[in-house]
Amino acid sequence: MSEFLPEPDVQTIEYVIAGASGEHSNGYVPENIILDRPRDQNSRWSGTLVTTPAHNPAPNKQWIRLKLKQTSILKGITFGKFYKSHPCNMKEFKVLVGMHETNMTEILHANLRNDTAAETFSLKSISPVGMPFPTRFVEIVPLTGHGPTFNTSIWHVSLSGITDEAYVERIRMKQQEYRETLTLRQMLKHLRQRRFLTPIAQILSRVGVQLEHTLLTDLHAAFVLRGDWSGSEKLLRDCAAAGLLTRFRHACPAHARWTRIRGLDPDGDVPCRRGGHAMCIDDAARRVYLFGGWDGQRSLDDFWAYDVAADSWRLLSLATSREPGGPSPRACHKMVFDDATGAIYLLGRLGDADPGETHRPRGASGAHAGTGGGPPQAAPPTDAETARNRAAAMASTAAPFGGAWPSHCSEFFRYQTRGPDAGKWERLTNDTAASGGPPLVYDHQMCIDSEKQIIYVSGGRVVGEHEALRFSGIYSYDIRASRWKMYNISDTYAAHPYIVPRWGHSMVFDPTFQTLFIFAGQRDENYLADMYAFHIPTNTVTELFANFSLAGGPLPCFTQRAVIDPSKREIYVLCGLTRRNGTAHPELEAEGSYWIYRYERPELPGRWSKILPRGDKEKEKEKKTEEGEGETPQPRYAHQVVYDATSGSVLMHGGNAGVGRDADEKVEEPAARTDGEAGAPAAAEGGEHRLDDFWHLEIVRPSDEEIVRRAVYEVRQQQFREMCEDGPPIKALTFIQTRVSSVVNHSDPEEARTFRALFSTHLLAAPSRMLPSAASGAPSSSSRVATPTPATIALPSAAGAPQRADTPPPRKRSRPNTPEPDRERGSVIKWDTDPAELEEAGASPPSPERYRQRTQMFERLLAFVNEDAKEPGTDLVDMLATDGFVI
Repeated sequence: MSEFLPEPDVQTIEYVIAGASGEHSNGYVPENIILDRPRDQNSRWSGTLVTTPAHNPAPNKQWIRLKLKQTSILKGITFGKFYKSHPCNMKEFKVLVGMHETNMTEILHANLRNDTAAETFSLKSISPVGMPFPTRFVEIVPLTGHGPTFNTSIWHVSLSGITDEAYVERIRMKQQEYRETLTLRQMLKHLRQRRFLTPIAQILSRVGVQLEHTLLTDLHAAFVLRGDWSGSEKLLRDCAAAGLLTRFRHACPAHARWTRIRGLDPDGDVPCRRGGHAMCIDDAARRVYLFGGWDGQRSLDDFWAYDVAADSWRLLSLATSREPGGPSPRACHKMVFDDATGAIYLLGRLGDADPGETHRPRGASGAHAGTGGGPPQAAPPTDAETARNRAAAMASTAAPFGGAWPSHCSEFFRYQTRGPDAGKWERLTNDTAASGGPPLVYDHQMCIDSEKQIIYVSGGRVVGEHEALRFSGIYSYDIRASRWKMYNISDTYAAHPYIVPRWGHSMVFDPTFQTLFIFAGQRDENYLADMYAFHIPTNTVTELFANFSLAGGPLPCFTQRAVIDPSKREIYVLCGLTRRNGTAHPELEAEGSYWIYRYERPELPGRWSKILPRGDKEKEKEKKTEEGEGETPQPRYAHQVVYDATSGSVLMHGGNAGVGRDADEKVEEPAARTDGEAGAPAAAEGGEHRLDDFWHLEIVRPSDEEIVRRAVYEVRQQQFREMCEDGPPIKALTFIQTRVSSVVNHSDPEEARTFRALFSTHLLAAPSRMLPSAASGAPSSSSRVATPTPATIALPSAAGAPQRADTPPPRKRSRPNTPEPDRERGSVIKWDTDPAELEEAGASPPSPERYRQRTQMFERLLAFVNEDAKEPGTDLVDMLATDGFVI
């Protein structure tokens, strides 16, 4: 998407009616939808419901087709309505688009409410390969109406998108170029599969298209044409060195390797136990900053820095409220680090004296009250009320520079880590809401685009007594202009799909695609499992998952933590509290829950996979290393994480491992939980306790060497197969016992099974069954292949009749340049040797059957290669097949 930025502004798109299904009813002609006349009873299109014969009374499909006055990039569609609810209003519908009426693609399937408010829907405008696509025709297909016995009506349709002729034409040309390129590459692959190498060379000499990376072309020549096994193995290593195996490695199952971080400060101290604190990281200096949180008794305002390379903490401030411009004690705030300037920005809070939870009914989640959606409970005056009373008593004795601002004011702070003002706090504003920013919130999310100097804030629970504004929306802050911008204010006025305001969720930013990912969290009493991509330049929202749990992802979760590696296109999620269904009590999964979300394009649904625990052998190995290795953190919520881009690992600190009455991240669990960490102090009253442990999470995947080993295993399997067919069995047996066995992971059940099957599949089925004696050449019982079987083993002969294992059949001879009269069943291809092969294979090109074998194995090798470096993954014949017929 970023390749086509910046996009022109979105405009209203004019259209005419291109057609409609059947007859319209009562003069409600299709042209009525062009004008928006909500008080005109006749200003609508309504098709007649024509049913099929009595044996099938289902109504025929209705549709109305619009033709844009100019080719455009369609972005949105708005449906106007009658001034009051109406039984004829369309409910469920689909939208299809295309450049031609005969080739339309569905881009929306949604529902309209039966009310008077116009509804706008964002439309998919990016293809699966990430390319915008132009549109000339739009088809709306009503599926159901709000009144099932009435004809379905559409009152008004408005379209929006990019109409800039120069831009749209560039997109059209790029799309045409892509389709031409894809078609040619698909044809080239098909020709090579069928051994038409000379036409391939002729085509490539006339077009500016490459079938694949040049290393793969060389690999095909070495593996398929020449049978150069050592050369093929070297080329596979070259592919790994060129980064062509990276995507496969990232797609492999990942394992978690945890290491406890035990660094101290010069006084032997570390940050105390807490949850609901904030952390950020300076990637260049590899320094983690930690501020505030709730320790179970009070909110904190201590400020720490951890040096990753030196493995040491440093206390920057014991109490920032005592410093000029410093923030007061707080929890559930957020911080971001600006890589460009070295500044830290801090926003939001829930302090001891904040009334953020006082307006909530019993059972709502809260830092100091509530049950996370559980049944109402009478909370005794413990931590929360004690802390609030203490804060009120201390208000008059606050630090001379800190000062307590009104509880509903949303302060915004900046801390400098570089330059002449390094070590100083600055209060940028006393109340962001007064300058167009978010109200005072907690459990929100913040991200920063350091290159563009923009901070993004989403969601959060609003502190105060305003029942009408319980959750905040999405905002941005322009650092250079000191200006806030609001993207949406409520569900009612946002386009569909809209991002439901929430709290305790996750948000990460991909600067390459200029996209925010927002997912999970809590809304009212519901834990969420939805996920959205918000493309900032076009203000476009894409719903990736309505429920990612159904797509193989984690359970609905709250106070989970997420970080992103844009270079790998991966999001790492460390879950907090989860719910197995809407009414269940929140819980912490016994082994912890850690996930990876991988995506190719932000606007397309990616793939969820769980980060697996280490296997028993790896655990046993780590137990033998230095003390601290092999430990794993206990499940928690209200923790904090940062991503160390240098090492590609996650750092996690603190959180709440208990399930008591006071939850740091505004969740109070309904029952106590016994903590199982060895040596951990007793849980606080109510069963909870907060943590001060610090962890390093390395996400372990197969190395490039391991992937090359797997690929070499495939190569040597083919080499062994051909040795069994062409050479003496003793040579093949020696090869499999040495060269093949050396690249097999015998602890992997699947690889070991495949390895054992090679004997019976190829060696025992080879023409010669007896291995010559090393001394005399006579058959030796110890030299027979496979298991101690009788001397006579029934083996299939060329004629299909059984033969004795000790009766060597005639040696199969190769006829390299002689066309085989037999064709592959169902094929019109003879697989004759192509003249171009003689340049590569010399006088011994492979037989037709061997060419097919090697081609199949070559395509298996391509499974290890990045998609953008290899031939298309689909076959031309399969692309042309529809319902079993070729078109």
